[in-house]
Amino acid sequence: MENYNQMSTDFILLGLFPPSIIGLFLFILIVFIFLMALIGNLSMILLIFLDTHLHTPMYFLLSQLSLIDLNYISTIVPKMASHLLNGSKSVSFTGCVIQSFFFTTLAVVEALLLTSMAYDRYIAICFPLHYFIHMSKRVCVLIIAGSWIISSINAHAHTVYLLHIPYCPSRVINHFFCDVPAMVTLACMDTWVYEGTVFLSTTMFLVFPFIGISCSYGRVLLAVYHMKSAEGRKKAYLTCSTHLTVVTFFYAPSVYTYLRPRSLRPPTEDKILAVFYTILTPLLNPIIYSLRNKEVMGALTRVSQRICSMKM
Repeated sequence: MENYNQMSTDFILLGLFPPSIIGLFLFILIVFIFLMALIGNLSMILLIFLDTHLHTPMYFLLSQLSLIDLNYISTIVPKMASHLLNGSKSVSFTGCVIQSFFFTTLAVVEALLLTSMAYDRYIAICFPLHYFIHMSKRVCVLIIAGSWIISSINAHAHTVYLLHIPYCPSRVINHFFCDVPAMVTLACMDTWVYEGTVFLSTTMFLVFPFIGISCSYGRVLLAVYHMKSAEGRKKAYLTCSTHLTVVTFFYAPSVYTYLRPRSLRPPTEDKILAVFYTILTPLLNPIIYSLRNKEVMGALTRVSQRICSMKM
């Protein structure tokens, strides 16, 4: 291993699982979760596309969330699987940087999209008469395009830094994917300035959006409390609680991970927390939004009936 580290430019990912029977069982579980996430998010995208009742701003944003989750989990799990099946933990420097770029881009896009979805619910409940003015098709497209552009610029800045720092001979990354902070620990230079930029980036794209989401839902809950219709209150509470569940699963572990100084971040804890926002969240999002949403379940019934009638 020592000679390999001295002569190779490849990185070595230690992975998530220990080489044991328990590790193999957990790996099979992760692959199962990956397949279920693919099926769930693809089904959500197709359902929203096929059912005209779901052609609204809220479900357009939800379809984009499913698309992001689809790419998000695909950036991580297939590489993990290939490493375990091939018995090799090495990843090229270029491959590591590319994975880091896509992961960072998708993570920020998802954070901004969840914020946009909170804004959508805020307008729908607090200003229902102005909903289709503030959330027109043009506005939705601008939100999506802006999220991707901002996220790409942010990821590009981090990637450029990774490409230009000197790395120590030991290329062992104690993680299951090429996470930027995990790669920076291998730098043979003082990185405190860059760690400050990571803190700033996390604050801008995770903390501020989370505060915005919290304020939006605080205002929404106040408006729901004053609703005269019991059915309207129930529907609003259900929609908001669904979105807040998704937000908590994504934001809580992400903020806790990236805001802490490097000295207070045990690698094992980082990997466990990363499972929540890289693997579990893409699985849970379509489940939460379908099982707890009568409109989605109704659309599923209609599309299923339509398919069955076509076969007959």
